[in-house]
This record gives sequence, structure tokens and C-alpha cells, in this order.
Amino acid sequence: MKEKLDVVIIAFGGNALIKQGQLGTAREQFDNLETPLSQIAKLSKTNKIVITHGNAPQVGNLLLQQESSMQFPKMPLEILVAMTQGQVGFMIEKTLDNELMKKGVDDPLISTVLTYVQVAKNDPAFKNPTKPIGPSYTEKQKGFMKTAKGWRRAVASPTPLKIIEWREIKKLLDHGFIVIACGGGGIPVTSRRKRYEGIEAVIDKDLASAKLGEQINADKLIIATEVEKVALNFQTENEVLLDTLTIAEAEKYIAQGQFPQGSMLPKVQAAINFVKSGKEKAIITSIDKIEDAFYGKTGTSIIQ
Repeated sequence: MKEKLDVVIIAFGGNALIKQGQLGTAREQFDNLETPLSQIAKLSKTNKIVITHGNAPQVGNLLLQQESSMQFPKMPLEILVAMTQGQVGFMIEKTLDNELMKKGVDDPLISTVLTYVQVAKNDPAFKNPTKPIGPSYTEKQKGFMKTAKGWRRAVASPTPLKIIEWREIKKLLDHGFIVIACGGGGIPVTSRRKRYEGIEAVIDKDLASAKLGEQINADKLIIATEVEKVALNFQTENEVLLDTLTIAEAEKYIAQGQFPQGSMLPKVQAAINFVKSGKEKAIITSIDKIEDAFYGKTGTSIIQ
């Protein structure tokens, strides 16, 4: 009888491809992917792997390109998210393919799944858009919000209710594929008269990853970010790094405002959601420590 392999979802941000101070050239992004994907290649020998990813800098670049020329028709946000799913998916596939072949795996099975995610049309987030996207401006415009970079377009970030392609993802895993999915959090859609319609929004990729984990019955969720562990009193003299967090502790610290809205908060909330769906734990760690975190050597584990 074949040994059951654990299903592991590994989520990392679009910023993992473009480091601080870089322009974001194709060469830079490919180089930055080598470290995390080398680790994932090793883990794929004994686990079923799903890779999810963000797209903030990539979709921001596309928006900037659209704004810089009036010669071509502007694409809606749903199309730009789909474009970056293909772009980043290709870069991950190509790099992972090379890493697996270095390790003696000939003709590895890898597939990028164009993924859309159902949200509620009446989600409260649509009344209060909080997600800044695209280029920055010096003057306020309608539908824009003030950020550290200037005035930027603000869109809603609704709660993911369902990953539409979860069955396709599960079948690919069952057939031995490494799957890349939920790029940029997925293409947000609403359901109307048995049809899906795209909607102007962006979905948090960590929350989408946790929802996918619930639907495909994943065993572990690893959220890879810029820091090795979750911290209390982050970047102060009283900073405390955490090895473990119970759901109760995590929710208490959220209520205290310990985790910033645009960075650690959605990661901790996604980990809570994943564990609450009946899983043993989720792990938050740095992009360079994925393998160590998987084996319990580092990272912050969120548990019951």
C-alpha cells in the first residue's frame, strides 16, 4: 500500500520575487526564486505541494504601464490579476523545474492553475476600500487613499468564500503534480444567476491559501514572509519573538493591535482560519527558512 503523503500549502508574497532596492527585472525575480524553490523541491519528494503567491509589485507594474500610455485600452483589475497569475506562475514553474532536475527528477509534473475565488457581492469591504494598488500620485483623486508613497488607488479586499478550482487542484495533486494556484489571492468573482462575474477587488493571498487548505483538506500551511518569526512589540526594544501561538493568544494579540493591518495581521488571521478548520498547525516564517520551519527548527507555529 502506498504511504499517504501530506498536502502542504506554501504561500509567499509577490515581494519575495522583488527585494528592496531592486528594479524587478526578470533576471532578479528568477534569481530570488532559487532559494525558496530549492527548499520546496526537497520537500516535494515526501509531500504533495501547492504553491500560492502574491502579486502586489507585479500587478502594480502593469497598472503603472497602463497609466503611462493612452494608446492602448486599459484592462480591468480582474484581467491584470489573471495576467500576473500567468507571469509569476511561469517564473515559479521554470525555476522549480530546474531545481527538481538538479536533484535528479526528470520531467517533473508541475501545473499552474488559473484560479478565481468567490466573494460576496455585499461584503462590507466594498463599502470601505482599504487596499492601495498601482502608482502613487501627489494629489488626491476620487477613490484614492493616502499612503506613505503618496495618493494611491484604493480597492476592496473582500473575504474569500470559495476557491472555484479546488477540485482541479486536488485531482492534480492526486496525480503527482506540484500545483501553483491562487496567484495574487485569486481572481475575485461573484455568483449571479449561476454565472461568475469578475469584480473590482483584490483578495489577500494568505486568506485565500487558508481557504484552499480547508477545501482540499491540506495538512499544513506555511506562510513565508520577510521575518523568521512572528513578534510582539515588533521593532521596539521590547520585541519578543514567538515560537508558538495558540488561537486564543493570537486572537488576544490581534485585539491589542499587535499585528499591523497591511503585513502580519492577515498572515496571523489566515493561520487561525486554517487551524480552526480542523488542522494541527500553521507556520509563519521567512522565505529563506521554509524547509527548517517545516521540520520545526524555526518559525512561529499557530496551534489549537
